[in-house]
Amino acid sequence: LSFAATTPVLADKKKYPNFFRTVPSDNAVNPAVIKFLKKYEWSRVGTLTQDVQRFLQNDLTSKLEKADIRIADTESFSNDPCTNVKKLKDNDVRIIIGQFDENLAAKVFCCVYNLNMYGSKYQWVIPGWYQGNWWEQANSTNCTTKKLLMAMEGYISVDFEPLSTKQTRGVSGRTPQEYEAEYNRRRLQKGLESSKFHGFAYDGIWVIAKTLTRVMAILRQKGHKKIQDYDYTNKELGEIVLDVMNGTNFLGVTGQVMFRNGERMGTIRFNQFQEGQEVKVGEYNAIADVLELMNNTIRFQGVEPPKDRTIVQNQRRNINLPLYSILSAVTILGMFMAGAFLFFNIKNRNHKLIKMSSPYMNNLIILGGMLSYASIFLFGLDGSFVSDKVFETLCTVRTWILTVGYTTAFGAMFAKTWRVHAIFKNVKMKKKIIKDQKLMIIVGGMLLIDLCILICWQIVDPLKRTVEEYNLEADPQGRDIAIRPFLEHCENANMTIWLGIVYAYKGLLMLFGCFLAWETRNVSIPALNDSKYIGMSVYNVGIMCIIGAAVSFLTRDQPNVQFCIVALVIIFCSTITLCLVFMPKLITMRTNPDAATQNRRLQFTQNQKKEDSKTSTSVTSVNQANTSRLEGLQTDNHRLRMRITELDKDLEEVTMQLQDTPEKTPYIKQNHYQDLNNILGIHNFTDGKDGDKSILKNNHEQKPPAQWGSVDPSRTSTEPIEDINSPEHIQRRLSLQLPILHHAYLPSIGGVDASCSSPSVSPSVSPRHRHVQPSFRAMVSGL
Repeated sequence: LSFAATTPVLADKKKYPNFFRTVPSDNAVNPAVIKFLKKYEWSRVGTLTQDVQRFLQNDLTSKLEKADIRIADTESFSNDPCTNVKKLKDNDVRIIIGQFDENLAAKVFCCVYNLNMYGSKYQWVIPGWYQGNWWEQANSTNCTTKKLLMAMEGYISVDFEPLSTKQTRGVSGRTPQEYEAEYNRRRLQKGLESSKFHGFAYDGIWVIAKTLTRVMAILRQKGHKKIQDYDYTNKELGEIVLDVMNGTNFLGVTGQVMFRNGERMGTIRFNQFQEGQEVKVGEYNAIADVLELMNNTIRFQGVEPPKDRTIVQNQRRNINLPLYSILSAVTILGMFMAGAFLFFNIKNRNHKLIKMSSPYMNNLIILGGMLSYASIFLFGLDGSFVSDKVFETLCTVRTWILTVGYTTAFGAMFAKTWRVHAIFKNVKMKKKIIKDQKLMIIVGGMLLIDLCILICWQIVDPLKRTVEEYNLEADPQGRDIAIRPFLEHCENANMTIWLGIVYAYKGLLMLFGCFLAWETRNVSIPALNDSKYIGMSVYNVGIMCIIGAAVSFLTRDQPNVQFCIVALVIIFCSTITLCLVFMPKLITMRTNPDAATQNRRLQFTQNQKKEDSKTSTSVTSVNQANTSRLEGLQTDNHRLRMRITELDKDLEEVTMQLQDTPEKTPYIKQNHYQDLNNILGIHNFTDGKDGDKSILKNNHEQKPPAQWGSVDPSRTSTEPIEDINSPEHIQRRLSLQLPILHHAYLPSIGGVDASCSSPSVSPSVSPRHRHVQPSFRAMVSGL
């Protein structure tokens, strides 16, 4: 029986079957430590052990594993513990159980101070059998006592209780307090040092006394010899003594004395280092397996006990609700604007300006813009608004809506431009009617390509919800937790490939639109020609999409910035496209609705003749649909016919005067002569090949006519002067000139054909493209 041997080696019953001790072993504190850990729900700990046999024989590790307490890291050291302490910190160990003597304890806490492993986030548990003020006596470190005290503040020490704290009289007839007072009195009389094992020695004597008493009683009952007749080689007596020792159970000054496999089931004391001294905060009764903590005695450095690990709180990086609300409000305004354009387009669909601009295609442009607007609402919804399953569905839906909306808007716009291009580039001068149904088919074909890409994408490699986690961040509120931000994405395995296919298709569509806009840039009817606005739309959309895609990729980890960029790009592109398409029409409807349906280049300049000649032959083909322009040309034709009638009457009157009164002065009135000049001065605008020669030359460009009654100075005075103004000459000239003039002039204004006297041809043929027969052209020019 021992009262002071605490080494765990002696607990091996195979080697020491007859060994007993009244003092708890070093392993006896392990159940108490485990009970203390569970009290504060610490399920993750680390150990720091000195590399000596006393601590290496400790069964703490196995006890912790049986109690389902995870050992995050186990470190052992011989001399310098700093490296091991740092490893504990790197592994995020918050609860550290130390097993080292007081000589190395000062080094450990010096490292603790240097690594800032103390305070509200950490809890140290160390042996409690160190001498008083050990930090002063064993301090061989570079840390000052003040630094050590700061690092040591709040540690928990665990050791056996030397004397019971209960006011109960035990087997000796004394209470533990009365015994301690008697012990100190006798010790002081002899001038001896106090030992913390004196109570266990006192109870050990009582164990021996009670064991011998019980053995002698048993021997008397069996009628055996007296105990004095036995020696230590007697196995029968040895077994009786062993059984009695194991059955020992009495109340001593150190508490209840009993053994389990030779080990003392005693009381474990918990102390806490507070403000430079150790204070008892609780005790553990090994017999009852009960931990009792004193009320309000244990004090942690924080407002609550430290956590056994860094509590990682996942925090979603979601879209700010005010930002989402503001952009949603702007999007709603954009949709209201699109609705207003739709109302305007439907209400005025029969107006010649809107009718010429393909109202059905305009409706598709508005529909595409509204779908693009609607996608903004879906881009702003994340896991904070919807469940994970719904979010994964939204990944697909918003992609489809934006893609279809883009193709619908720009496909309809480019289809309109293609029709204008097909008509005005019709070099064969054939009638060409392209109805809206054909344009619908073209837009449907573009959408069909989109659907094929999207369906293949969805079947082969669908978009899924992925979570991207970021580095831990400190809690902004100062709590003992760490924030791990995470962000939800819509991704798949081959995201780059699918995006490349979509971008390539949209890019080709934009290039096709640019080509059509460039080819139709010279069409002079504003109601048909949107090339300038298409070019502006393509430019703005292309630039904004490139910038938006780049910025969105760079701000991938900032959902608020990314959503703001994407939403603004969609709003800007949709709004600018709708405004460029409809605002000019709206303004024209308010100011001059007829001007947009007329050709702005009826008058050609010398610098434009060559360029306009390329499209002059194509303009006539659009008259099949351009009824308003046809009416204008017919009005001009009618007016010129009336003018011809008036001139015919004047000529007939002159002729009659010449026939009735030949003897009168045969002078033609100056105004009639001016009318003849006007008739002869009519020009044709273009020639079939060079376009720079006129069909008819003005008589003012010829040699000025001789005045009536004047004499040619080239003639000599000896030659007889013939009166060229005689009535016979004038009548002869008129009889030759009038039929030629009449037949040569009418074809240039759409009247009688130059080759026959048939009525005018179809009014759909423009007078500016009528050609005079070369024979009449020469005759009129010669005249």
